[in-house]
Amino acid sequence: MADAPQKKILLIDDDKFLLDMYVIKFTGAKYEVQAADSSDAALKLLRDGFQPDVALIDIKMAGMDGLELLEAIRKERLIPKTVIIMLTNQGQSDDIARAQKMGVDGYIVKATTIPSEVLSEVEKIMTSKRS
Repeated sequence: MADAPQKKILLIDDDKFLLDMYVIKFTGAKYEVQAADSSDAALKLLRDGFQPDVALIDIKMAGMDGLELLEAIRKERLIPKTVIIMLTNQGQSDDIARAQKMGVDGYIVKATTIPSEVLSEVEKIMTSKRS
């Protein structure tokens, strides 16, 4: 019996320390991980054909922020089947409302969530999305 294919995740955050920490956490959970430290780097990966099962996007980033990135992704229809989760310190209700209006599948506030909780929250959101 063949193993299920590895789930692919795209992590987008301009905080190198956090990015590295989440790469380690998701790699340890048997994900195939791609990391992008900017919206431009993320768009390049996606335009080059990377199709993640889930994308974790920070909102506050230099240059194009995470919600602007999401707009670009949606407009170009780059990853129509990907579960999109905002992973950010922006916990204000207007940020959350804006993200939900853009059709995100989940919203996790980094400041109140340790990496192992982020991992289980991502798993939960992906499972509910599939059913």
